[in-house]
Formats: sequence, C-alpha cells, structure tokens
Amino acid sequence: MASYDKKTLERLIDGDLNWSELRNIIAESKDLDRFEKILGILQEKVDWNEKILLPLHEHLYIVLKHGERIVKCDCGYEFGDYKKNWKLKCRINVRDTEHEINELYPKDMGCHPLWMEIREFFCPNCLVLLETESVPPGYPVIFNFLPDIDTFYKKWLKKSL
Repeated sequence: MASYDKKTLERLIDGDLNWSELRNIIAESKDLDRFEKILGILQEKVDWNEKILLPLHEHLYIVLKHGERIVKCDCGYEFGDYKKNWKLKCRINVRDTEHEINELYPKDMGCHPLWMEIREFFCPNCLVLLETESVPPGYPVIFNFLPDIDTFYKKWLKKSL
C-alpha cells in the first residue's frame, strides 16, 4: 500500500496530476490516513476556521459551527443545515430555450427545451458554479446527497466527533 506525501495529494485535489500518476493512485489501496490528510489540505485552503467534517462537493463542505453541521462554500458563504438542500439557497440560472441550450451544445446535439431544462446553481456570494442539473421542466430541485456523518466517522474512521 502506497502512502502519498502532502504535495502529491494537493496536486490530486487541484487536478494537476498526469494520467499515469493518477492511475496509480486510483488503482492502489488507500493509505489508512488518506482521509485525514485530505481534510488537512482542504482546511488549509479555506480562509475560515470551522472544522471540515466532510467534503460534500467541489467548493462545498459540511463543517462544524457552534455544534451545528452546516454546508459552507470555499468563499465562506453558509448554506445552512446540511440536512436541507443547499441548492435552494443558490443563485439559479435555468437554460430553457433553444438559444440558451445551443450556447452549450452544437445545434441539435443538446436537449429540447420542451423535454429538458438545464439548471445551473451558483454560490450567491462568490458566484462559482457549484452544480448543474438536466431535468424535465417543472421537476423539483434534486437533493443529491445526505451523508450519515456519524456512521461514517464511527464505522469507517473508528472515531467519534
């Protein structure tokens, strides 16, 4: 089992590894302290002090703030309780016309606006694109992921929060 240094893991997070380096990391067994190393690197990258419990998405984390678990963006914007859909607090752009869809896809290669719309979710503070959804018009906003943080820490990491 390989153990990777901080510099290599930083490059992994930043997407700066070449394919052969990345392939080796993917194929090998994970070192036992990889999660803690990754959390440490992510914690150093943000300008706020709340403890990151779990990376939720690119630019988003579940953090511990005053005993509460909330979703927080790289920039510091707080979306609130991690059990609620953070997307509902985003700035949302809906691409629901042929012209808007054709900005992303070549003509006749994208979806038809009567059947599908593309929703883009942006952080209301820093405006980074956080997520996109392709759904039928009128479909509810999708809640992607609700992790069981306690079980993850107790059973996988063998520690409590």
